[in-house]
Amino acid sequence: MYNYTTKRKGVCKIWRKSHPYKGAATYKAAVTRAIICAFIAAIALKFFILDFMIAEGYSMVPAVKPGTILLVCKVYYGFRPPGSGTYLFRWKNPRTGEVVVFYTPLGEIAVKRCGEIIEKDVFFALGDNSSQSYDSRNYGPVPKDNIIGKALGIK
Repeated sequence: MYNYTTKRKGVCKIWRKSHPYKGAATYKAAVTRAIICAFIAAIALKFFILDFMIAEGYSMVPAVKPGTILLVCKVYYGFRPPGSGTYLFRWKNPRTGEVVVFYTPLGEIAVKRCGEIIEKDVFFALGDNSSQSYDSRNYGPVPKDNIIGKALGIK
């Protein structure tokens, strides 16, 4: 990487064989490329792996209070392409007691606990606050393909 030149007037000069930025234009292009790559990585992370959601309502109190920011892992149970209604690959099923984020049969996004797995492809979703929870007791079992992901960091 470095090449030492001969001593001139008692000083040893050091120079690089190949400098990565030969001018201001090349430096700006490299910074622009890095910013674009970071932006693409952030978009891919949001659409395919992780997402943030804000909890609304009182159905999961005390575990999840209204206004709590939830980190949702979209690939915890499998891979589901954005906009698709089914999982392409599924490597795990929700377990009883896990907090999942899913689409209700009415198309709304909900945060509930997996109450129990009823059949191979459906589960019963229950809110912690049963008196104020609109859950599977109202709209019935939820297909596993409706799961968006698992809410992380909630006991």
